[in-house]
Amino acid sequence: MIRQLTWRLALSAVALSVLAVSSLPVDVASARAAKPTGNQSCGPNIYKQDGQAWRCTFADDFSGSSLDTRKWFVQETANSGFGVGGECFVKSRNNVSVGGGSLRLTARREPNPFTCASPGASYTTQYTSGSVSTYGLFAQAYGRFEIRARFPAAKVAGLQSALWLWPANPSKYGAWPMSGEIDIAEEYSQYSDRVIPYIHYISTDLSAQHTNTACLINDVSAPHTYVAEWTASTITISYDGVTCLKHTISPAAPLTGSAPFDQPFIVALTQALGVGNNAFDPSSTPLPATTQVDYVHVWS
Repeated sequence: MIRQLTWRLALSAVALSVLAVSSLPVDVASARAAKPTGNQSCGPNIYKQDGQAWRCTFADDFSGSSLDTRKWFVQETANSGFGVGGECFVKSRNNVSVGGGSLRLTARREPNPFTCASPGASYTTQYTSGSVSTYGLFAQAYGRFEIRARFPAAKVAGLQSALWLWPANPSKYGAWPMSGEIDIAEEYSQYSDRVIPYIHYISTDLSAQHTNTACLINDVSAPHTYVAEWTASTITISYDGVTCLKHTISPAAPLTGSAPFDQPFIVALTQALGVGNNAFDPSSTPLPATTQVDYVHVWS
């Protein structure tokens, strides 16, 4: 059962990732590091295993009434071609909004079908959704990435939420997955009792654990803390302080050392409609559906 589940969920993860390859520009020069904000912005000091304090490099607690565009770039299908399950990603307060102390990314049904513009080929849909990233505004290699979020409460197929890291230059080492991807947490509504991490790249060790489909979450719609600690040798992902996945970086030739995880990655937050074994069904998938993010904190 676990093998079947892993295979099916991996297909959905690949679908999101492959589509994302064409969704983000490749001008790495614009992916500059944000100015360090001081530990006060990330809350109380926290410490590494060696006793040294982590240094806060990025923080957004979504305490205002609008998205801080100095920190976040709104994904639009019209500009990037990004799409997952037939929705149109748009820059609208109906889909991307801030209020009540959280960022809200919402998939919804529009009153009427419309043409979703896309650089590849426009298409007709009746569904819109929201996704944001730090592209062009913040990127970092290594460190601690912490996101507190709540996923939709749906328990049937059709919704896919993702908290993920994507290379600022997604073609540095070649097309996906050669340049890497770190899925801190993906939630598939058909499997609503668990959240799944995935480390994407070409590894020399085919038996290495790139994912874990057995990280159970009691209630994905309640706030939980999702963390990735990324070093030159390992990527460790934990949920509410419990380790879910620890992966040792072991790239296949011609890559060596820590590649492709030796370059800055951006933070991306996405609410999408499902595909594959978790496909969206207009007759049964509940909409609107919202991923809420209470904060994003990054340390080095």
